[in-house]
Amino acid sequence: MLSVVSLVFWLAVIPFCIGLIPAAFISSEKRSLGFVLLAGYFGMWALFELAAVPAVLWVEYRNFRVASAVFTVLSLFGAAVGICLLYRNARAGKPGLIAGSGLWRGAGKKNDTIVTMDGGLKARVAALTKRLPAGESAFWILFFVLLGFQLYKAVAFASFDGDDAYYVVESLIAQEADVMYRILPLTGGSTGLDVRHAMAVFPMWVAFVSVRAGVHATIVSHVVMPVVLIPLTYLLYHEIGRILFGRTGENLPVFMIIMALFQIFGNVSLYTNETFFLTRTWQGKAVAGSLVIPALLWVFLQMYDKGVRKGRTDVGVWMLLVSVNMTAGVCSSIAVFLVCLLTAVTAFCLAVAERDWKVLFKVGAACTPSVVYMAVYVIMAYGYLL
Repeated sequence: MLSVVSLVFWLAVIPFCIGLIPAAFISSEKRSLGFVLLAGYFGMWALFELAAVPAVLWVEYRNFRVASAVFTVLSLFGAAVGICLLYRNARAGKPGLIAGSGLWRGAGKKNDTIVTMDGGLKARVAALTKRLPAGESAFWILFFVLLGFQLYKAVAFASFDGDDAYYVVESLIAQEADVMYRILPLTGGSTGLDVRHAMAVFPMWVAFVSVRAGVHATIVSHVVMPVVLIPLTYLLYHEIGRILFGRTGENLPVFMIIMALFQIFGNVSLYTNETFFLTRTWQGKAVAGSLVIPALLWVFLQMYDKGVRKGRTDVGVWMLLVSVNMTAGVCSSIAVFLVCLLTAVTAFCLAVAERDWKVLFKVGAACTPSVVYMAVYVIMAYGYLL
């Protein structure tokens, strides 16, 4: 029971509270539970990169313990900041941070903490509680059946491949031996840093969750991670669909069904993104392809959403862009280059279309952590840091 509580705390409560930080700095039309949770996960992974990568490079003994301690402090601090922002906005009577505009509205005197609904929230609640058309309800039921089918298959028929001998064992070594990338998983002997894998610390985050929950790393990888990451990916698709199909959500369930069918029937080869999504969910490269790259497109849709005011001036969206770029480094070293390249190409196309060349400088500044990451990687590959 304690393990379940710990998993809920580190995989739901902490990311949600961290996600309140960027949600405090975006326009109210963009705020939703999905935005908060997704932004929280990317923010949490960015904090883990700040804690784990320096420990991997420059701490030789018990570096996992050092990284875990630093990440615990950073994540708890970030969660506390998010809660403080939530409370501050509630006290100030500003629009809410979670479920759209008007979640909180201070009533009475300036210091009065009574929370009431305004007209905007009443309209939203009425829209949410309004009975869905029969056809739309059937589509949503079909989507959740497909989602449940994928979760059942991913857990009950877990796929084991050659990469498990490396990635899952790396997580287990960190859990049992308290070191990161200092023991060779295939032989158990000591080794130097592997240039290809040392800075992709997603298996170390899995190990962190395993240690905090007191659950074997293999169980976390093959059971917990699919249950968390597969719904999280579909939540991202849902947020993308809300922008593509308008705030009313018309045709959104059909879009979600199509995405689910793509994932189920996308196993046309060993190397497709859909194959990695359902059979190697716990691996960083699967998260990079299924979650990080679509999240980058989601961020740019947030910036240039014609239906929302102040799209490009929302500080929270730029914070999210930085977090997504940093998460790419957590997942895979090559993903950093791919995400930076995609970011640059997308920003250039948008700058031409919008005739706003200043966005190139803003996007370049947001990619600074990734540029530093790649510079360290190149230097490390030539042996200057070892």
